[in-house]
Amino acid sequence: MVHVYNCHPFASQQIVQVEQEPGLVCSGGGALFVVTTGGCKVEAYNLEKEGCPLICRFATMGTVRRIQHSTIGDYLVTIEEKNSATYLRVYTNWRFQAEEKARVGVRLLGHLLRGASVWGGVQMEIIEIPLSEHPVAVACCSVKGDLLVGCENTLVLFTLRRHTQQNLKENQQELQSSWSNAEQSCSQSRGRTFSPNLELSVLDFERSVILHLSQINPKEVALCGSYVAIQAELEVLVLKLEATTERTATEEPSESLKCADFPEDQGDFLLVPKHQELLGDRAKDCDIPVNVEQTGLEDGRHYTAFYVLFRRFTPEFFQGCSVEEMQLHSLQLYPMFTSKQSVSVDEPACMFCFFSLPTAGHLYSLSGGVEHLSAYQYPEKVLQAVLTDHLLHVITKNALQSFTVRCAAVAARVEDPYIDTTMKACPPCSLEVCALRMQLFIGLRSVCAYGRHVILLSTADTETPEETERHTQRRGLELKEHNMLTGIFLAVGIDPATTPALESLLSRPFLSKRWAISSPKETSTVGHGWNLYVVDTVPPLTLYQEMVEYSQRYAENNPQGLSLRHLLGEAHLLLRSCLLESSERQQGGEGARKMAAQMHREELEEAFRQNCAQLGDSFSRGSQKDCHLALPYYRMSRLSVTEVISRNRPLPGCPHSYGPGFLFYLKHYLLEETDQILCQEDADEVTSIFSQSEPSMLVSVCASPCMMNVDPAATLQMLQHLEDTSGVSVPLTITMATMMLRLGNMARYTELMERHAEMMLVYGFIEEPRLLLHGGGGDKHTEVCPTALARQLADSQPGLLVAGMVALHENSKVQLEQADHIFKELGCENTLQVDLWEAMLMASSQDAVIQELLFRLASVYIDRLTASESPTKHKSLKSADDLISSCSHYGALYPWLTVLNPVQISSYQHWEALHKLQSLLCGPSLSVGSVAPLLESLSEETLWGFSLHLLCATRRGHYGRSIEQLLDRCPQAIIAYANHQLQDKHMALWWQKLLPELCNRTRSAADNSILLGALKETLVVVAMETSPTEFLELIPDDGTASYFLPHLLTCSQRHLLA
Repeated sequence: MVHVYNCHPFASQQIVQVEQEPGLVCSGGGALFVVTTGGCKVEAYNLEKEGCPLICRFATMGTVRRIQHSTIGDYLVTIEEKNSATYLRVYTNWRFQAEEKARVGVRLLGHLLRGASVWGGVQMEIIEIPLSEHPVAVACCSVKGDLLVGCENTLVLFTLRRHTQQNLKENQQELQSSWSNAEQSCSQSRGRTFSPNLELSVLDFERSVILHLSQINPKEVALCGSYVAIQAELEVLVLKLEATTERTATEEPSESLKCADFPEDQGDFLLVPKHQELLGDRAKDCDIPVNVEQTGLEDGRHYTAFYVLFRRFTPEFFQGCSVEEMQLHSLQLYPMFTSKQSVSVDEPACMFCFFSLPTAGHLYSLSGGVEHLSAYQYPEKVLQAVLTDHLLHVITKNALQSFTVRCAAVAARVEDPYIDTTMKACPPCSLEVCALRMQLFIGLRSVCAYGRHVILLSTADTETPEETERHTQRRGLELKEHNMLTGIFLAVGIDPATTPALESLLSRPFLSKRWAISSPKETSTVGHGWNLYVVDTVPPLTLYQEMVEYSQRYAENNPQGLSLRHLLGEAHLLLRSCLLESSERQQGGEGARKMAAQMHREELEEAFRQNCAQLGDSFSRGSQKDCHLALPYYRMSRLSVTEVISRNRPLPGCPHSYGPGFLFYLKHYLLEETDQILCQEDADEVTSIFSQSEPSMLVSVCASPCMMNVDPAATLQMLQHLEDTSGVSVPLTITMATMMLRLGNMARYTELMERHAEMMLVYGFIEEPRLLLHGGGGDKHTEVCPTALARQLADSQPGLLVAGMVALHENSKVQLEQADHIFKELGCENTLQVDLWEAMLMASSQDAVIQELLFRLASVYIDRLTASESPTKHKSLKSADDLISSCSHYGALYPWLTVLNPVQISSYQHWEALHKLQSLLCGPSLSVGSVAPLLESLSEETLWGFSLHLLCATRRGHYGRSIEQLLDRCPQAIIAYANHQLQDKHMALWWQKLLPELCNRTRSAADNSILLGALKETLVVVAMETSPTEFLELIPDDGTASYFLPHLLTCSQRHLLA
């Protein structure tokens, strides 16, 4: 479906003062090129100046049949005929023909000998390009300047080369020996004349690759970047050429593709192929083989062809257009760059392919997956079409009409990954196209475009004598076909006259094998009038404003209508296309031009924001299906929530009705963490809106940080009404308590908070975290701050606050760093914050979080032990015994620590910190290596300090040194230490380390009862674990036999029993 809007895309038109009747027309590089009737002269006119003055004119070497201009390199390429031969020629430096008596150099492709090659490119050059087949079509790449030539069964790609004067001089020196003295002096004098202009270059081409096509005859070709398009009468094939530096094996065509060409003579019938559309990888299944012949010599690159798109049409009858005239035309590859790309360096981010039948045009997107974007259904036969950034221009016999395009919708999604999210939006690529107001002309023949200029060639006598003769021949052929087929049916006993369907079928000429035979129309030789128009399209911003004015009519009649939304979407895509174009201008501009481009872009951005606001208004009151689009469009409009509210107040006929899109926007706005705080008037209006439309959202609305200025008394009435109608809920109760707190009614606040158990209140915080904090979420860098309720809980119910924060952390509502920030804001970094870490350690199952918490807690405990005075009088929520019994990361204290721990310490906080740190070191989770550097600040002079260092040494496996230190500092704890630590694989240390140490120490202090008792206990263990022989070896040589004999006897008896 094509929408029609009465918006006029054309601003003005002017007639180009051409002396002779134009035959062929093309444009590019700010110039209009006209090939006069007869085809042996080209005139160039300046499109960028008023009146299109003549730039230059020059003669060609033959009759021009086709002409194209390349912006890259600023050259013209022609297909010419002379003496029944066809030639391909390139005209470079044609602008120098504006000078009188300008020289012209003629050379073959690749031969850079004299003429312009020596002079640095200051004269026009004609490059003759020899071909083995007759050229039928040419195309120039708008990105690289390469040249593609379509022949009868091949495509030849020529790569544009630029040769600098320095390289050319080196080539000259190699050839100087073969020149005569006169030629040398002439070339040297000319070289001196232009020697200061060293940056000039000479254009040339290198034959890079040849594509052999055996099943398709090109009528038109197109080239852009790495894409190649071929158009036959009813077929279009798009290929992508990828160049590599390594040769790749060429795939052999399959058996189905190796078959011979279709026979030329199949009697009087032709098998009409069926309609076919193959996109992407499926395009390789078409029946058109492509063989790649590598011809490039300089760069050594090898090309591989990949199928991208294949489309075949079946000839059909159309009102006013015969089957013979149903042929494709206007093939075009169109690139589009995003604002993040450099036009001179990068491959286009988007590539589009357009082609057209007389009845319908088709636009495809080729980048990032092939997709059919739009189908343009024409109301009458279209002769030619041209695609631009903003519009598609088509000509019929008597009119110029423009259609909208969807290129900007594709480019926007390639450029910005946030399109089609709650952040940003764009009309879909599948949005139906629309036709704008047409402009009437007489006898249009051809169209081309450059920038905002549309060039039209019209001829009054629209049917030439050749066409009249051709129509007469065609009618005779149709009568012959009709008689022949009628005879065939009568021979088999079928009378077509008795069957209307058969009679209608035979009246159509599509059974003739000549239905596809057609030649380009020749220029009329008996013209009664012609004109060459340059029609300027209106600036996109002006067209946008006209669309906005036009849309206001729909807004007055049906503000929720689809036509209004469609027209606003068209305006949106028009502005997006302009913004992409302005980015290219800013990249290439300098000075005043860059400043003008910047000002123009600011105007575009302002119009873009206005359009987004209008689209937001449309979707805010629209259906439930598309209401979510109001959010991203309002975001892109940068309107404040106050402005959005004012634009969405209920209509007079519906005083309590708010659009679903507006409510969707408000919900997301209130759920976000924003710095914008509503004034009391707006906040009260928001609560009133939700109280009327969605009362269940009131709790979330009141918890939003932007609603801090809401009237608590009025809000409390709404909440009370909600509780009366919907029942009691924990988040609702907490919200009501918060309002009571703001009113200063502490008695009512306490009553409400005591209505539910503490664990139920924690579940309420999980359901609505913003009751405790503003901010939070998945990003740890998001700033958070406590609410007034959190501050109150820190003073009155710290356990509830800690439990609530732990629950939020475990449910990924807040990060550890954010929770720390909350307690710092509350001034509880050394008290409740430590309680929070201990509680998180009990609840967390994430190893990274556990290790972080263990390190933090160990650091805090060490700081408390090293402090000369207790940093706080706060009593922890959990004692050491509570943590040992409820948290697996806190281990039970080793028995030998009871001997080392002092009975009295400076304060309860010190004693609690010591026990918790010892418990962590006794637990299974704390990494001793991470806290060992922190323990260096603790002195070993005190027994409790010594106990911590001994714990670390033991955890690291330094048992020998620990035994020595313990015997030195506290020998009464050695047996308890050995009984607990020297077990299993460390049992041998009893007799390998402990027994020798005790023997040595008792030898020097025989009256030490502690050492003697420890020695006796050690001998008991050794006697139980060793054999008699091993025990005898352990007895010292100077030992008293009577002392060791009882233990030896015990060892022997145990051995005998075993």
